Amino acid sequence: MMDDRPTIISDGKFLRFVRRGKWEYVTRKGASGVVTIIAVTRENKLLLVEQFRPPVDARVIELPAGLAGDGHHHHETLETAARRELLEETGYDAGGMAYVGGGTVSPGLTDELITVFLATDLNKTGPGLGDGGEDITLHEVPIDQLNPWLDEQAQQGKLIDLKVYAALHWLKR
Repeated sequence: MMDDRPTIISDGKFLRFVRRGKWEYVTRKGASGVVTIIAVTRENKLLLVEQFRPPVDARVIELPAGLAGDGHHHHETLETAARRELLEETGYDAGGMAYVGGGTVSPGLTDELITVFLATDLNKTGPGLGDGGEDITLHEVPIDQLNPWLDEQAQQGKLIDLKVYAALHWLKR
């Protein structure tokens, strides 16, 4: 384990580029965590969102997710953030929200940790589709048809976030 302190190389509005010893990485500013939600409807459909992601210059199929503790939400818990993000992105409110696990997403690039929740007892209460600044498409995909559906999306040039495949693992447990 390195014992030297991080040095800021560059500071952006949302991200900070840091050096620690010989290692360079990115850290997120103004957030206490990241949440992602495995949300399955009563009809056994997995809720997925699709949006354009500039870093990969493509539309990406993802689980609903977002930042915790950002903006005026700086005192919220991770579970509260998961509930808020699910509602914002999908229009679904969860009767139950259970911790599934958490960990790194790309530890060679960022210190970001993601916490995964399983949302149950879902009720559609609004339109979802983002916070106004996001261009989100909601997909409700039957779990038993998910793999062929994902293959079709990939053939169309969309990227699939690997956390979607991890969700399948958790759903089978």
